Amino acid sequence: MISEIFKITDDSEVSLTSYISDISEEMKNMKTKPAILVLPGGAYKFCSDREAEPVALAYLAKGFNAFVLRYSLNEKAEFPTPLNDAQKALAFIRKNAEKFHTDPQKIAVIGFSAGGHLAAALSTMSEDKPDACILGYPCILDSTSPILAKPVESVDKYVTSKTPPTFIFAASNDGCVPIINSLKYAEALDKNGIGFEIHIFNDGVYDFPASGTDFFTQSDGAVCKQQME
Repeated sequence: MISEIFKITDDSEVSLTSYISDISEEMKNMKTKPAILVLPGGAYKFCSDREAEPVALAYLAKGFNAFVLRYSLNEKAEFPTPLNDAQKALAFIRKNAEKFHTDPQKIAVIGFSAGGHLAAALSTMSEDKPDACILGYPCILDSTSPILAKPVESVDKYVTSKTPPTFIFAASNDGCVPIINSLKYAEALDKNGIGFEIHIFNDGVYDFPASGTDFFTQSDGAVCKQQME
């Protein structure tokens, strides 16, 4: 594995870490791979380590190149600054796709909680969008603002026919981010004819532990997997 940390903005606290599979002459058909951009949660106050490298490594093991973005936080988290970070990260990956042995048209984004808000924003509010989107217990609505570092807009209203196919998962007993966030986003996707899957589990722990990271690669939805194949 080749791992590097890149500074993609003028803010020294914003970084993009790459996790690139080694290239072997014994596996010539696997030189170019799809990629996943990982956006950890943390209420725009911190980037959760449990939703960063463990998720990237889980996808790496499944044949993806992976990138973890640590985006603008706290006083710097006012929109559109975090969205600008995510846009720069996606553009950086696509621009350097050959170096990263990555297919520039097969880049998905996965975000958790506040990172899910950012992933949804990148998929809706950005002109350059990822090719698929995975949202874990995402903050979608402005009603989640009280738990976040800065107020946010409801991103479901920005869904259009250009929004990428999306997989959403959450738990009905989530005591932090109500599932109405996931349901409203799914409703917006449906109204705009976007392929999606949504899994609402009856019981679940907020922030999946590192030992359970294979969940992300086993349950990321047929819609998104078809898009990335």
